[in-house]
Amino acid sequence: MNKIGFLEAITEVVYEAGEILKSAVAIEDSIEEKSGRANFVTAYDKKVQEFLFEKLAEVLPEAVFIGEEEEEHAALSEGYAFIIDPIDGTTNFMKGYNASCISVGLLKDGQPDIAVVYNPYLNEMYQAMAGQGAFCNGKQIKVSEHPLSEGLVLFGSAPYNEELAEKSFALAYQLFNKSLDIRRSGSAAFDLCNIAAGRAEFFFEMQLSPWDYAAGTLLVKEAGGLISDMDGMELVFDKKCSVMAGNADAMEVYRQLMEENKEENHEDTSERA
Repeated sequence: MNKIGFLEAITEVVYEAGEILKSAVAIEDSIEEKSGRANFVTAYDKKVQEFLFEKLAEVLPEAVFIGEEEEEHAALSEGYAFIIDPIDGTTNFMKGYNASCISVGLLKDGQPDIAVVYNPYLNEMYQAMAGQGAFCNGKQIKVSEHPLSEGLVLFGSAPYNEELAEKSFALAYQLFNKSLDIRRSGSAAFDLCNIAAGRAEFFFEMQLSPWDYAAGTLLVKEAGGLISDMDGMELVFDKKCSVMAGNADAMEVYRQLMEENKEENHEDTSERA
């Protein structure tokens, strides 16, 4: 099977998994709480992940699997690895707030090679292959060309890490003052799709897991956008990190804002001394 064949086969599996979400019933009866604030898993998270693991193993038997609902994870540096979030936006799913995605990223030798993200509620299927562009429902997508002053900021509040909440909202307020408005969807995968599709200009979250952004990373890059951790370093896929993404203007506004914050903090420290 060639690369296009892999993309088509993965897309079909993800589409079928989306049908599981849309047909879900009695979700509230299957909720379990995981470690960390507001961190939940439902029987459907596990059901979708098991389905994806089984079907994707048929597509690419030599690949290893990394999924959110696993205790241990395989090495990523060599060969193929699927990084999967069965339901990105579990709290949304629990509440019937239809903003959840299935996210599947395929890494080759540690780098994103194929990405498929599906929002079954909007029937939006996002796809990307390294070097081949990014698409939504078969139509090529590009990041926005608007400056941040004419754009939207998307952010995640890192709800599982309470110590980051105040910093997250403080930065969101600063970026609100540099943009038209801010949005909080509850799904990092969906936010990255919206950056790739040009619907918003900047996204950040101070801590995410690889399954939240593995597929979205390739989508943003193939749509002509920039993505890194919040220190400007290349993203890694074997541990948690911060993530920011956007067009060139938005990333520059963020960089300037960080410089201004450093100068203010330095002045405050000097005055106290």
